[in-house]
Amino acid sequence: MDCSKFIFENAISRKAYNKALKTKAKFIKKFGDDTNAVYHLSTVEAPVIGEAFGVRNIVISDESSCRFNEKSLVIGNIRMGFGHYRISMAIASAAHSIGYEPYWFDLHSFRDTTCGKIIEKQNELYSLGSRLSQRFSLFNRLVWEPLNSEGFRKLTYNCSDQKTTELMTAVFRELPKDIPFVATHVWPSQAAVHAGLKNVVNAVPDNWPMGLHLSEGAIHTVQTPSSYLGYRALRGMDKKRQLKPMPKEAIVYTGHYIDHELVSNIEMDCAKRVNRLRSGKPVRWLMSVGGAGAQKEIFIAIIRKLLPAIKNGKAALMINVGDHSLVWQELVKEVPQMRRFVTEHFNDFSETRSFCEKAYDGNVKGIHAFCHDDIFAAVYSTNLLMRSSDILITKPSELAFYPVPKLMIKRVGGHEAWGAVRSAEIGDGTYECSTVPETTAMIDMIQHDGDIIEKMCSNILTAKKAGVYDGAYRAVELAVGRNT
Repeated sequence: MDCSKFIFENAISRKAYNKALKTKAKFIKKFGDDTNAVYHLSTVEAPVIGEAFGVRNIVISDESSCRFNEKSLVIGNIRMGFGHYRISMAIASAAHSIGYEPYWFDLHSFRDTTCGKIIEKQNELYSLGSRLSQRFSLFNRLVWEPLNSEGFRKLTYNCSDQKTTELMTAVFRELPKDIPFVATHVWPSQAAVHAGLKNVVNAVPDNWPMGLHLSEGAIHTVQTPSSYLGYRALRGMDKKRQLKPMPKEAIVYTGHYIDHELVSNIEMDCAKRVNRLRSGKPVRWLMSVGGAGAQKEIFIAIIRKLLPAIKNGKAALMINVGDHSLVWQELVKEVPQMRRFVTEHFNDFSETRSFCEKAYDGNVKGIHAFCHDDIFAAVYSTNLLMRSSDILITKPSELAFYPVPKLMIKRVGGHEAWGAVRSAEIGDGTYECSTVPETTAMIDMIQHDGDIIEKMCSNILTAKKAGVYDGAYRAVELAVGRNT
């Protein structure tokens, strides 16, 4: 089946189809076509999460040495920002908790393949766009917001991606066709279907239905009821006609994709937060810097706002800049007065993990900065820090769905807006604070009125009882053929 000519029985125009063919040809000219190549696969222990929950990283090697069994599950992903890696870690954690062996299959990491080269180029463009959108309001208003909310929403965009992902199938050749495969980005999902895999789950991110995320032939999982309805109806994916809907067999509402370590400890973590507030301990703020390294100006304003409370022992700040050491240097340069409060935790994940363990039951003061060159440590550090924090400061990307009290800062791309809407409606986070004054005013209110964090904790407990945070478990169960 040519997934670019018909998408869920909706015919694609000849013009759009021909454009998709030209896009594919452009990539072939630039990066080559290795669809008939044979790549041998072997595995190594994945950094950080290999030790945490037994993840094996699939790599290209000279000889084939992968040995899969009935408990094996492959997680197809790419690094594009941190969000897709974050979902992958949640899937791996959930799979491990119910007795499966997770394998990490990162298409972006296969740098010498056509697949890896295409993704590397697209990732560079996406990261550049994210940064430009924060620096230039006109670019954000006229280009980035419309592209991320409406451009990627079009069914014709999916048509083009489907053609491109036909070039990504070679690395799948040695995977068993019946192996459970959970993709946390649409490209690995589409490529897996093109390669003939039969048990593919497409774990759709965000809360804004877009044609970009469709992968016909896979089971689509979504995190929210509104997203389910939007995808079923293919809402707004063609402005000129009413589209035929997705069949119900192709999509499942699962809930939010959250790591087992976080879901299983929700009650204890929330109790710790409430106890700290009631006993007058410093409010623990955790600030996560996104994968694109955007929003520096907002982070600077937040640090300056919190400094007096940090100095007086009323607040503590933990900052994870991921693998963006230059961002940290810029923050220190812009706010030099914070230097005397700072303790750096750089490129030593064991030390970061030890800090988190001690902080959980102990005291935290001042400013603690975390940075790891290793991408696994960079992403997973936020997971560890969340458990010992009182409130997370984040843009409304995938972290918007996590079971921790949250202050939502300005989004990067229109598609993220609905993540904040979801969190605000559940009550485990604020609405999107889209300006610096609005953000700092919210910080004031949270810092001085402990009832806000306490109410968010109560709402998190209610949402857990309703199964809101069980999406990772359900995605795994769908992939392995268990009812959910």
